[in-house]
Amino acid sequence: MARRPQPEISGFTQSFFERDEEAREFEPGDFILTKSTKMVGWFIRTGQLFRFKGKHAKWTHAALIVSKEGDLIEACGGGGIRSHISQYKKKEYHLIRLGEMADEKDRQKMVNFAEWCLRYDYGHLTIISISLCLITGWKFLFGMDNRIICSALVARTLERTRVIFDKNPSFIMPADLAKYFRI
Repeated sequence: MARRPQPEISGFTQSFFERDEEAREFEPGDFILTKSTKMVGWFIRTGQLFRFKGKHAKWTHAALIVSKEGDLIEACGGGGIRSHISQYKKKEYHLIRLGEMADEKDRQKMVNFAEWCLRYDYGHLTIISISLCLITGWKFLFGMDNRIICSALVARTLERTRVIFDKNPSFIMPADLAKYFRI
């Protein structure tokens, strides 16, 4: 069986920030990838290792920048939340700047969609589904409507640009984003 071609994603830049470093310039629609040291992060990283077996698997969380001041919208255990990038100062993260990938209208659509996702609960069932697929190799995914995981929130907002993914964005993991954006 032939492998599906990977999506061609270009026009972005990325910057790595170590602990105690902080990004200062943002555009709505840019996003971060970071790693969690909590138990949920350990489970996500372990599951991703089944498929990615390398450097992409270490990234376990994604969040969307929604303002030039560094405000974020992200999906966490309690669902969609607003936060600020400063909360990640004590962690290392990658900042992906979309650059020419998104114009002003695209970026506004991304922010509008992310704000809509604040109504969503966290996709615990989606995490279980992805885990089963990673462990067993199944291609059967399931979830619930109006639920979202962090990386799916970012992937689904990226659909408002010219990005086309090779899989359902609702089931994209942080490691997928790291791979697509060559981190």
